[in-house]
Amino acid sequence: MTESSQNKTSTDEIDLFDLFRRMGRTISHWASALGRSLLISVVFLLRRWIPLGLSLVAGVGLSLYMKLTSESFYTSDMILRGNAIPNAEMIPYINKLHNFFNEKNRPVLANELFLEPNVVKNIIDINAFWIIGRGKDRVVPTEVDYVNSHYVYDTVNIRMLDRLDIRVKIKSTQELTLLQNAIILYINKDSLFQQKNRLRLRQNKELLSRLDYDILQLDSLQKVKYFEETRSRHSSNGGQMIFLQEQKTQLVYTDIYNLYARKQSLEIDRDLYKDIVTVISDFDLPAKRENGGLYYGKHYIPLFFVITLLLLIILANRKKLKEVYNKY
Repeated sequence: MTESSQNKTSTDEIDLFDLFRRMGRTISHWASALGRSLLISVVFLLRRWIPLGLSLVAGVGLSLYMKLTSESFYTSDMILRGNAIPNAEMIPYINKLHNFFNEKNRPVLANELFLEPNVVKNIIDINAFWIIGRGKDRVVPTEVDYVNSHYVYDTVNIRMLDRLDIRVKIKSTQELTLLQNAIILYINKDSLFQQKNRLRLRQNKELLSRLDYDILQLDSLQKVKYFEETRSRHSSNGGQMIFLQEQKTQLVYTDIYNLYARKQSLEIDRDLYKDIVTVISDFDLPAKRENGGLYYGKHYIPLFFVITLLLLIILANRKKLKEVYNKY
């Protein structure tokens, strides 16, 4: 190795060592600065625990006050199975009611739901949501996408195509049964939904008739093939069985069972799911009001604490802030 090559190698090793040393110094400086900031923050909070504690007390007090003075409301969920209409059409149709609530259009709501105006006044909101299922079979519900944040390209947790969730906010739980019937009536009155459901039932009937015919044909074919192949195993003389080159009997049990399984599936659709939608789970009776102390506390307590903390920081650094203000 030449002298120039040795000098280059030595220079590279020194540069690499210096690089690691600088990186370690930078990391140590950042860790020291972070630790110092945490220590200053803890001391700052401890020295001002009285105003911060009072802010928490004020947040709790306001939450309790809002709980006692606000009108109670409850939430309940109903699970529907769409038999003739896909969820991509059903959910926007139901969410038209949600838009009417946002617009405070009570007369239209009363007309759409066939409810008395005094009943509609007790309803705060109606909204439909996708149910998220796990796996490709899409039959195991895991959660309801209440915030519409599901990633549609997720291949593990996917939207269920035959079920949806309807959540209502209501002032009186006594109206839940009446409201459930009104929502079902609102869905069933749509003329396009009615036509699609009648078409589905008619096609179902035609398929069932064809399946019955095919099952009879396969059953007859099975008997013919069985007896023909059994007869061919006997010799023409003496009635003795021929075991050499015995033909395999070709029965059609598998085909018949597949047709029966398809027939049973269609019969379930015809008898159990003959309407436009089927109620899988009724509106449950809420155990407690939705807007309790915790409902307001998770908003007001952090708000009071953050505002108080910002004011304390400004007061503690008012001289520096004044200098910056005068400078610029």
